[in-house]
Amino acid sequence: MAAQFGRRLRKGATTTAVAAAVVAALSASGASGTSLVTQSGDQQSSGTTPPPDDSAATGNSPYYTDLPPLNTPDRPGTSTNLPVTGSAESGIPASILAAYKKAEQALAADDAACRLPWQLLAAIGKVESGQARGGRVDANGTTFSPILGPVLDGRGFAMIKDTDNGAYDGDSTHDRAVGPMQFIPSTWATWGQDGNGDGRKDPNNIYDAALAAGHYLCAGSRDLSLAADLDRAVLSYNHSDAYLRTVRSWFDYYNRGTHEIPDGTGALPPGLGGGADRDPDPSPSPSGTHKPKPSPDPPKPGDGGSTGPTKPTKPPTTPPTTPPAQTLAGLENAGTGRLTATAGDEFAERIKVRAKNGLGGPLAKASVTFTITGDTDAAFDGGKKSVTLRTGTDGTVTAPVLEAGEKTGKFTVRATATGRSLPPVTYAATVTARQADAIARTDDKALTAAPGTEFADTVEVEATYKDAVAAGVAVTATMITDADEPAENDKGPYFKDADGKTVRTLTELKTGADGTLKLPTIYADDTEGTYKLRLTTEGGATLVIELKVETAGASPTPGASETPGTPAD
Repeated sequence: MAAQFGRRLRKGATTTAVAAAVVAALSASGASGTSLVTQSGDQQSSGTTPPPDDSAATGNSPYYTDLPPLNTPDRPGTSTNLPVTGSAESGIPASILAAYKKAEQALAADDAACRLPWQLLAAIGKVESGQARGGRVDANGTTFSPILGPVLDGRGFAMIKDTDNGAYDGDSTHDRAVGPMQFIPSTWATWGQDGNGDGRKDPNNIYDAALAAGHYLCAGSRDLSLAADLDRAVLSYNHSDAYLRTVRSWFDYYNRGTHEIPDGTGALPPGLGGGADRDPDPSPSPSGTHKPKPSPDPPKPGDGGSTGPTKPTKPPTTPPTTPPAQTLAGLENAGTGRLTATAGDEFAERIKVRAKNGLGGPLAKASVTFTITGDTDAAFDGGKKSVTLRTGTDGTVTAPVLEAGEKTGKFTVRATATGRSLPPVTYAATVTARQADAIARTDDKALTAAPGTEFADTVEVEATYKDAVAAGVAVTATMITDADEPAENDKGPYFKDADGKTVRTLTELKTGADGTLKLPTIYADDTEGTYKLRLTTEGGATLVIELKVETAGASPTPGASETPGTPAD
C-alpha cells in the first residue's frame, strides 16, 4: 500500500463526539488479525498473526486511513455522470475516474460474472495513493513521478526480497509497492495489464493499474455483488480488517455519489507532497509528531526525493517494463493432437498448452484458464466447464481429462492467459456417436403372422463393436421392398407410432447397456407374402430379417432367414 504513516480523521469532525465515532469505526472489531498504522508507521495487531506478507497484491504494506467527508456528495443513483462540482477532497480527478470506469467496462466484457463496480476501484485507489496523488498524471494517465511504498525489508513492514531487479521500484535488494494502486513487483509480473492500449504494462499508469486491480479483485470466480466475495477480494489486496473497513467506508461513500474534478486538483494525503512517497522515519519526535529526515539536496525531477534508513535509490526516469524473461508473451499448443471421442467416453488426447516469455522461452507459474464452449455436454473431469491451472517449470500445463457427453457434434476448448488480453489457443473437439460393426438376432425363430394380426414373436438383436458389447448404439428399422435396392415398402408388415398410426420406419431406437435391442410389436396387414425388415446401426452394421404373412393352416415353409450385412464403407 502507499506510504502514509499517520492517521487523520475526517475533515469537519471537530467535536469530541464525532472524533470518537470515527476512531471507533477504525478500531472496533471483534475479528482477529486487525491492524492499524500508528504515527510511527508501525502496524499494530489485534492479536493474531496475519497470512504471509507476500499473499497480498501490495505485500500488506501501510495505507492511508483518511475517512470520507461527513456530508453526502449527492443523492443515491447520481454517481455515473456528475458535473465538475464539489470539494477537492470528495471528488475524483478526471483521468483517474475515467480509468476506473474503463476498467469496469473491460471486466464487464471479459468477466461479466464478477460484476466489478468502478466505485470499488475508486475506494482502493483513494486508500492506496489518494487517487494517484490527487490526479497528478500526464495526458496518458502516467504519474509524473513514481509512487513508491516503503522498503519491504522486514523492519516494521513485510520482508519481501527483490523480485524485479529494481526495474519498477528502483531497489535491487528489496521490493516496494509501486504505482497508484500499489502493486508489489512480483504481483504486477502476474497481473499487470495494458489498460490504455499503448502496448506497455506500466504500474505507474492509472489505466494499466486500475485494469490490473480489477482482474486481481475478480480472481477465483468471485462475484463482487456479494458482500462476502467483495470482502474476500479487498482482504486479498491487503489482509487487514482495518484496511477492509477503510476501503468499505469509501466504497459506500462513492456509491452514494461523487463528482469529477480536474486532474491535479485532488486533495493530497499528508506526507505525499508532489513527488515519490518517502520511506517512513521509524522514530517519532518527542512531541509525538512525525519528523521526516532532512534531504541534503533538493529533490530533482524523477528522483522522488527519497530519503530514509536505507541507501537512497533512484527510480527509473522512464516508465519501466517487465523484464522480457518474466513477461507472458503468449500461449501455444504444446503438442495436442486430434480431439475425438465416442459419446460417453473419455478423450484419449489431453489438452496441453505452453506459456512463452518475451524471449520465446518457457514461462513458469503462468495462470492458464481452459474453457469448454459450444453446444455440448462434454466436461472436464468432475463435470467442470472451466478450470484454471498454472504452468510448470517447463512452461507447460495439461488440462484435466476431457469427458464426452451423449450429445454428438463439434465444440471448442479455449486456453487463455488468465486476466490477460492475449490471443487464446483454441482446440477443436468432436464427439462421435456410439457405433457397432456387427448386429445379429439372438434367436432363429421363424417370424410369421396371419393377415390382419400381429407377429407373436418379438424381434431381438445384439450389436457389437470389435467383438465387444456396443451399448447405446442408434438403430434404424425399416420395412423394405428389396434387400439389394432397399426402399420403404408401402404394404405388408408395419409398426405403430405413439398415436397408433401405421409406420414402416423407426429411427429412435438404441441398444441397451448389454448391447441388445427388442423391437416393438410388428403387425401384418391383409396382404399375404414374404417381406423384409432391414436394421442398420450407427457405424454401418446391417441385418435383413424375413417376415411372412400367410393364412393360418397354409403349407409350411422353410424357416425364416436372415441376411447379415457388413458395415458401410
